[in-house]
Amino acid sequence: MLLCSCEKVIDVDLNNVGKKYVIDGTVINQAGCKVKISQTVNFSDASVYPAISGAVVTIKDNNGTPVTLPETSPGVYETNAITGTVAHTYTLSVSINGQLFTSTSQMPLQINFDSLYVEETSGFGDPVNLSNAVFQDPPGKGNSYNFIQYKNGKPNSTIFITNDDFTDGKLTTTTLRSFNNDDEDDVDELKTGDVVRVEMQCIDAAVYKYWYSLNQGGTGSSNNATPGNPVTNISNDALGYFSAHTVQSKSVVVQ
Repeated sequence: MLLCSCEKVIDVDLNNVGKKYVIDGTVINQAGCKVKISQTVNFSDASVYPAISGAVVTIKDNNGTPVTLPETSPGVYETNAITGTVAHTYTLSVSINGQLFTSTSQMPLQINFDSLYVEETSGFGDPVNLSNAVFQDPPGKGNSYNFIQYKNGKPNSTIFITNDDFTDGKLTTTTLRSFNNDDEDDVDELKTGDVVRVEMQCIDAAVYKYWYSLNQGGTGSSNNATPGNPVTNISNDALGYFSAHTVQSKSVVVQ
């Protein structure tokens, strides 16, 4: 079905959008968790997002007491005192100038990252090398995945997400096709000799919705206070996300 629309002028004053806090937090199945806090800027301002220092940040799971994350650099709060556990629910609490922001995330089952390979593919112009992540999705819908691709240590900013709506219980190959043609470092172009590392994350449904809405909205960065901010799982009108997820990585050299 083809969707079309006519052009309509909408007068939006993007410089009068209220500034919001942006909270990005993660707990993984390895030692270490991190929370970054910043604030949005007006649309016309330079893309320098002020870090928020002096916040009180805690994380706890359903079996423990809150652990306070010290501020290790401006706007960055982290500790190695927490190692995430599958099926545990984690609660993030952030207090900033008397405002309280909270979120919960349950760490999903870790699905094994079976293999990674790079293959030349055509169909959208000139042939290109694309990485492919292979894994066995377990029976029962509800599994969601996020992939981060690195080329020679540099991350690709493309959002690579998928779920098992159409692959439930199947051996799945996810092709990571990048659309960042404007990347200065050409991290999307894989050439012979490049070292490609892919991180596979098993994420919960709320975090999938965040990445999906960010991808569909084309906002580029959650630090810009514009219409169409991505769906958040953090309370009190904050932006960003809190994710308890598993991580696995595989690497391959492009032949």
